Amino acid sequence: MSSPTTIDDIYKLFQASQEQYDRRMAEARVESDRRMAKLEKTVERTTKAVEALTTRWGRFVEELVEPAVLRLFQEKGIDVKEVYPRARTKRQGFAMEIDILAVDDTELVLVECKSRLSKDDVDEFVEKLTRFKDSFPHYGNYKAYGAVAGIEINEGIDRYAYRQGLFVIKPSGDGVAIANDDDFKPVAW
Repeated sequence: MSSPTTIDDIYKLFQASQEQYDRRMAEARVESDRRMAKLEKTVERTTKAVEALTTRWGRFVEELVEPAVLRLFQEKGIDVKEVYPRARTKRQGFAMEIDILAVDDTELVLVECKSRLSKDDVDEFVEKLTRFKDSFPHYGNYKAYGAVAGIEINEGIDRYAYRQGLFVIKPSGDGVAIANDDDFKPVAW
């Protein structure tokens, strides 16, 4: 005949079950941590690859736009004579990079180049234009215009940039062209 089950037997059974559960949970945590570390490394590598690709596409757009900048803006009546790709400044409290800076004696055009132009890009660039003369004070007396260029432009963003007073540069044929119509009045910063 079997002996009756006591509270102590139930407690020992519960304790053994709890130990088994704790061991499985610890193993699961170790496996989860291993997978999370692997995932984090994958995300880091992917992020670096995407950033490198984005940078290369951005440079491609800059190199596509830069040779045309003088001609494009001279045709719009802005007689720029010099082009500075990736114009940078670092001063106390100010740091800025302009993808393409076209300059004459009294006017200049800042061009922001993107592989895919979005509303956020336009908004950030407008904000950059408001800080430009703080970062490049030797251009303080110049009339500054802004232009955005993109290989792909999200729907409606060309019109949005136009309304912000920016020139819009798009692919056209074998090169690029300013998409703004003849009625466009650029904002001067």
